[in-house]
Amino acid sequence: MNRWISSGVVLSLLLVTGCSKKDKTYHPTSQELHLNLHSEPPTIDPRKATDTISISVLKMCFEGLTRIDPSNQPIPAVAEKIEISDNQKCYTFTLRQAKWSDGEPVTAYDFEKTWKEILDPTFPCEFAIDLYVIKNGKAAKSQRCSVDEIGVKALDDRTLRVELEHPVPYFLSALATHAFFATPSHITGKYPNWTQDHYVGNGPFLLKEWRHHDAIVMVKNLHYWDKENTKLERILFTLVEDETTELTMFENGELDWAGYPLSNLPTEALPMLAKKGALERYNIAGTYYYVFNVKEFPFTNANIRKAFALAINRQAIISNVTQMGQIPAMSLIPPTMWKNPHRYFQDNDIAEAKRLFAFGLEELGTTVDALPPITLSYNTLVGHHKIAQAIQEQWHQALGVRVKLENKEWKVFLDELRHHKFQVARMGGLANVNDPSTFLDFYRYLSSSNNHSQWNNPKYSELLEEADLTIDTDHRMALLKQAEQALMDDMPIAPIYFYTGAYVKKPYVKGIYLSELNDLDLKWAYVEVDEPISKF
Repeated sequence: MNRWISSGVVLSLLLVTGCSKKDKTYHPTSQELHLNLHSEPPTIDPRKATDTISISVLKMCFEGLTRIDPSNQPIPAVAEKIEISDNQKCYTFTLRQAKWSDGEPVTAYDFEKTWKEILDPTFPCEFAIDLYVIKNGKAAKSQRCSVDEIGVKALDDRTLRVELEHPVPYFLSALATHAFFATPSHITGKYPNWTQDHYVGNGPFLLKEWRHHDAIVMVKNLHYWDKENTKLERILFTLVEDETTELTMFENGELDWAGYPLSNLPTEALPMLAKKGALERYNIAGTYYYVFNVKEFPFTNANIRKAFALAINRQAIISNVTQMGQIPAMSLIPPTMWKNPHRYFQDNDIAEAKRLFAFGLEELGTTVDALPPITLSYNTLVGHHKIAQAIQEQWHQALGVRVKLENKEWKVFLDELRHHKFQVARMGGLANVNDPSTFLDFYRYLSSSNNHSQWNNPKYSELLEEADLTIDTDHRMALLKQAEQALMDDMPIAPIYFYTGAYVKKPYVKGIYLSELNDLDLKWAYVEVDEPISKF
C-alpha cells in the first residue's frame, strides 16, 4: 500500500486565476481555497493511481466505505452500517443512500465490479496487492481461480459482503484508501475514456476543470451525501513545479498554503520561515530511500549494496541539505510503527562500507577502477537534486566510485521504475495504514509493481505469510520484525531518512486535517471570512 516536481508559467497562472499581488491586509470573502500541486497528476482513475499527487486528487473526488476522521480512526462513510463476523473474516456493509456526482446512486455493485476489475489478471493495476487480503484475490490475479470466486459479493444495491483470506486488523482503515474506492460502473462501462470526458466521483468535491500544466479546479459536490459538512465551495490548484515560485505566490497572496503534502518548500527558505514562526511541521509515517536494481551490475552483489548504503552520511544530509529535522533512517519502517524500533546499521559507517565494498568487488571479480559510472536517477525536484548531489560526493569520497546523476520528468521517471530501467533510483514510501505490513508488502512478491528492485527472498515472503495468519498481536509484530531483518540483511534499498512535513498557511485557513499517513483531507476545511486577516 503505498507510493512517490519559468516565469512564463507563472505569468500564465496569474492570468488564468485572475490573481494579482494582494494588499497587506487580505479579507477572504468566499469559501475558496488556493493550493498548488508540484506536478501534473499522471492519472485520476482510482484503479490505476500509485503516486501521491494522483492519490491526493482522488481523495477529494472519491470516498470509500470508510473514512479516516481527525482522530485518525476509521468511521463509516459510504457504508452506513458495518457488521463483522466472530472470526473477523467476513464483513457485511450496508450502504447509505449515497450518490455519484451525476446524481446516480452509488451501489454495492459498483464496489464489487471495481474490486474484481482490479483483481482481474487482464486489468493493469499496480496496487492490486492491496486487495489480496480479500478471499481468492491473489489467486484470481495469478489466474489460479476465476474472478467470480473472489470474496466480494453485492447481495443487493445497498448490501456488500466481503470475505477475507485471514483476519486483517487494519481492514477498516484500508477501506478508506484509494485502493478500495469504487468507480461508477454506469460510466466506466459506457465510456472507456471516462476520466477525460465523463469524470464522475462520489467524494465531497467534483473535478470541474483541468487545464493541463496550468490549473485544476474543483467545486463542491452537491450530490455528496454529507454536503452539509463540506464548507468549501471551490478549490483552485495551480500546477507549478518550482518551489521558490510557489513560496513567492504564497507570499503574494496567490496561494493560501505552500509546502507539504502537495509540494515542497525551498530548503534555503526554511530557516527564515522557522525564525518568523510561520513554519508548521508534522511527522509522517514515510521513508525516503534509494532503491537498488538487484539485476543490474554491480548491485547484483549484496555486499556492494550494503557498502553503498553504509557510506551515506544521513545526518549531514538532514543538517545541511533538507534542514527539516528528519530522523536518519537505518531501517525501512518508520519508528512510529514499532514499540521498539531497531537500527540495522550505523549511519556513515565508512570503515565498514569500505570493507564490504572491497569484499563485494572481489566476489564480482573486478576493481573500483574497472567499474563504469553508477547512474543515480531521480524525478525533477530541487530537493531530490540536492540530496543526489550530496550522496554523489559521499560515495565518491568513501568508495572512489564515479556517479552520474539523471534527472527525469515525473511520468518518465515512473515509467522507467516500472520497467526497471535504472541502477539506483530515488524512492519514497508512505504508509496508507498504520501497520508495518504496508511497507513490507512492497517486497513480498517479485511480481509486485512496487518491487522496483526486483529483489526476492522466499524466507521473507514466508514470514509475511505467517504473520497474515497470526491473530496474536505481539507474535504478529515479532514476525514482521523478522521480515524487516531479512530485508535489511540483503539491502535491496538504502534508507536515508524518515519524513517530516513542513508547510506554511494563511491564518484564515481552518479545518484541514493532516495525518501521519500524509493525508490532506479538505472535507472539513473552511476559510474564516469574518474579519480581515493580516498578510503573512
